[in-house]
Amino acid sequence: MKEIDAAKITKEVARLCMEANFELGEDVLKAIEEGFEKEESPVGKEILRQLLENAEIAKTERMPICQDTGLTVIFLELGQDVRIMGGDLETAINEGVRKGYTEGYLRKSVLGDPLERVNTGDNTPAVIHTKIVPGDVFRMYVVPKGGGSENMSRVAMLKPADGVDGVKEFVIESVRTASANPCPPVVVGVGVGGTFEQCAINSKRALLREIGSEHPNPFYSELEKELLVKVNELGVGPQGLGGIVTALAVFIEAAPCHIASLPVALNLNCHAARHKMVEL
Repeated sequence: MKEIDAAKITKEVARLCMEANFELGEDVLKAIEEGFEKEESPVGKEILRQLLENAEIAKTERMPICQDTGLTVIFLELGQDVRIMGGDLETAINEGVRKGYTEGYLRKSVLGDPLERVNTGDNTPAVIHTKIVPGDVFRMYVVPKGGGSENMSRVAMLKPADGVDGVKEFVIESVRTASANPCPPVVVGVGVGGTFEQCAINSKRALLREIGSEHPNPFYSELEKELLVKVNELGVGPQGLGGIVTALAVFIEAAPCHIASLPVALNLNCHAARHKMVEL
């Protein structure tokens, strides 16, 4: 039985909240650099150059990559042989969010109620997705999710007869409709199968993949590549001002589903594709 102190979890969450907002992942930076090299639009090329410059300033000056520092989403893989000591897990995570957003001078964007619209003042509570796994694993992804890209999310309950063509049409039309709103170039997360809520969560979980990685299933690997080409043919371009670099990657996560259903969901990350991971 592995024992983990709740105070250690709080400390790591606080650290990752700040790092995720200050430091763009190397995979994202590389993808933007590659996009800069192949972008044909002068305006699009200049935007990508500015995004790279912005990321360098944020990292050096310890400032947010974007003024929208997001609602904190946590993806947690928790081993069944792990015991949390000195406090409860949810409280430890939210205390880390509170600490990170306060000490990092990050914008607090969470409302305690969706209709009364009163800010909680410390960016809590986080949204926590926990997956119980064998062994003593404790793997935590801290994902600040901005409102602009989140608002472009979509879920559809397709007919099974719509098949893969229906999924393709849904993804391409969703990105076309989103246009400049999610601050492209985007990373496209697609959840297919499962249930109404599961495909939505999977579309966001898909965004945790490293840009440049391939789906282990050759069918989905080819589908991701095809969708990336088709999305970039839309011509939305960097910041929606035209060009061939609308998306940096398309990632799909599939799950078993009911014979009468074909759920599909889309979740986008903006160019500030922020997420950090720690294992304890």
